[in-house]
Amino acid sequence: MSTSTLGEIVNAWGGLIQTGPFGSQLHQHDYSEKGIPVVMPKDIRNGRVDESSIARIPEEKASQLSRHFLKAGSIVFPRRGEISKCAYIDEEQAGFICGTGCITIEPPEEKLRSKFLFYFLGLRQSVEWLERNAVGTTMLNLNTKILSGLKVPLLAPKKQDEIVEILSAYDDLIENNRRRIQLLEQAARLLYKEWFVHLRFPGHEHTRIIDGVPEGWERKTAFEVMDVLSGGTPKTTNPAFWNGDIPFFTPKDATDFAYAYDTEKSITEDGLRNCNSKLYPKDTVFITARGTVGKINLAQRPMAMNQSCYALIAYPPLNQQFLYFALVESVEQFRNRAVGAVFDAIIRDTFKLIPFIVPNEKLIKAFMEHVTPMLAQIDNLSSQIRNLRKARDLLLPKLMTGEVAV
Repeated sequence: MSTSTLGEIVNAWGGLIQTGPFGSQLHQHDYSEKGIPVVMPKDIRNGRVDESSIARIPEEKASQLSRHFLKAGSIVFPRRGEISKCAYIDEEQAGFICGTGCITIEPPEEKLRSKFLFYFLGLRQSVEWLERNAVGTTMLNLNTKILSGLKVPLLAPKKQDEIVEILSAYDDLIENNRRRIQLLEQAARLLYKEWFVHLRFPGHEHTRIIDGVPEGWERKTAFEVMDVLSGGTPKTTNPAFWNGDIPFFTPKDATDFAYAYDTEKSITEDGLRNCNSKLYPKDTVFITARGTVGKINLAQRPMAMNQSCYALIAYPPLNQQFLYFALVESVEQFRNRAVGAVFDAIIRDTFKLIPFIVPNEKLIKAFMEHVTPMLAQIDNLSSQIRNLRKARDLLLPKLMTGEVAV
């Protein structure tokens, strides 16, 4: 099997390896509420561009940066930080802009299939090569020269297509499950809004409104209806505290779905004993409190947590799942009240400023009868996605090396 560097392939057969626009070309004041999405490193998650919090610029500004438009088949890398991840651009996201913190790769399709390259970049050996050759100590940095030096196997196009077809079947199942999760969550959130925001709950026609809330409901603050617990980090210089069996949740691990399961880091029992975090049980609500403020998840298994988050435990008559939907609905209030000079942060006193209406217990139970089956499906689909990713990632190197024939 012959190999060639990405730079040699692009020089010989076309394509590009290009950084995003300079900071002088794209300023903070250029961003707008609507317009063309701009892909930043934070938007690259699980091999795709997550559009949930993507920044945008007006079409007129985007036209000035036309050389940075992404095409179907473009591969986008962060230039700094989490350089082990990348995103494949599909037809739906073609036309997005590569942001200043990213690098675009567009291989010559007739020689090197872009989807094949994307899968190759996900190999452990590729990631380790990039990490070894990246520059910087505090934060790893990539550039076009480094990426150009990565050696890629030059398989016959037909063989590349066969490998891509097998791996894409896993990705299609993952995407299908992901969309089903989105629909289930959307249905549960809409039901919460209908009952507890618009106050069109069962029996609302016969319920009196007293001081702006239905009779039997209580006005409180978020601080009064939940226990707000902190986390902490064991000493990073002590290897005995790390790479154990206890998931260690940080803002990087926040997902766009209800549940968080996988964490980038894990700690040992010794690590847990030597930090300020407890081992929080399944269904603890985590809210990110620094940097990316207001990401909310339910823990899908027991986890520890760092100091950039809060763990929230509901007081009766509330339960953890109801608390999750209530906080998702009110998250903008947390973001608007975040404080900090260098970066936004939620502090414990923030919870005292957030109004929280507690419905009567009967209505909470009725709501849970509707959403509990939905959450059970989301839990199951999330587990299926993890298993599919694990199977795909185990198969990937075997297909690339020919250990498994296609």
